[in-house]
Amino acid sequence: MDGKGRALDNIYVERLWRSLKYEEMYLNEYRSMEDLKTALKRYFDLYNTERFHQSLEYATPDEIYYSAFSKQCQKKAA
Repeated sequence: MDGKGRALDNIYVERLWRSLKYEEMYLNEYRSMEDLKTALKRYFDLYNTERFHQSLEYATPDEIYYSAFSKQCQKKAA
């Protein structure tokens, strides 16, 4: 974590954990560890596939990832 630009990486992780806490964890009560695990899986599925992100120009992370992946595959095929 001491390389150039590493401090900026932390911004994205901190923002993710803030979103998780305020949008899921602080709003719900979990009766067991299994309930918590299920809720976290559901939240991350929502976060990556359905929730629009302002920093991604209102796209989802999956849309950005798969569009970049398909562009890369197209370049290899050409």
